Amino acid sequence: MKDNTPSILVVDDDRDIVAAIAKVLELEGYHTVKAYDGIDALEKLGENDIQLILIDIMMPRLDGLSALMKIREKKNIPVIVLSAKSEDSDKILGLSMGADDYITKPYNPMELVARVRSNLRRYLQLGAADTAGKTDVITIGGLVLDKQAKTLTAEGEPVKLTATELKILEFLMENAGRVFSAEEIYRKVWNEDAYAVENTVMVHIRHIREKIEIDPKEPRYLKVVWGIGYKIEKGR
Repeated sequence: MKDNTPSILVVDDDRDIVAAIAKVLELEGYHTVKAYDGIDALEKLGENDIQLILIDIMMPRLDGLSALMKIREKKNIPVIVLSAKSEDSDKILGLSMGADDYITKPYNPMELVARVRSNLRRYLQLGAADTAGKTDVITIGGLVLDKQAKTLTAEGEPVKLTATELKILEFLMENAGRVFSAEEIYRKVWNEDAYAVENTVMVHIRHIREKIEIDPKEPRYLKVVWGIGYKIEKGR
């Protein structure tokens, strides 16, 4: 019988931190794989079936952000960045390089578990939940989103999105024409209370726009309604 318990890769050059995080996650029933720098992380990722990565930024040999860029070349699994840096610029940088979420040290163990659970839910159940009575394929202009297959094409070309990006786009496409604030999008997609989330949502929106628009500066689909929020234009 196949064990469906998610496996989480924990990456930090501080072995005590890796051990502490692994213990918290294992108590919650998850499998863990440990790595201690970016190169070690890439090797462990290739050797194991990993569903989520927790990765520190400042590490020897290969830092977390460089490793993240390499991970995103092949994998769309959720990546949560762990860092002692709490400035918005560092948070935005991590998200800009493809992270799904960001937790600053020292972290609250229950918050970490909640973030892991939330990101895994989006990744593992995307397209499988809340679909009763809804079509599995949403088409708006040249955008075609298959919720069951978790795929998107734009003007006939396949588009590679992270689980978080796909969930945001699915939400907006299902509600085409409606404007949602960053807080509303965050609550729906992250399934958490929204507090100071504008930068987080903005970075994900920018990524989506860069991937689906022919000219991201003159978007056809994903529009900003200044001072209010974001929307997907209805198909014409």
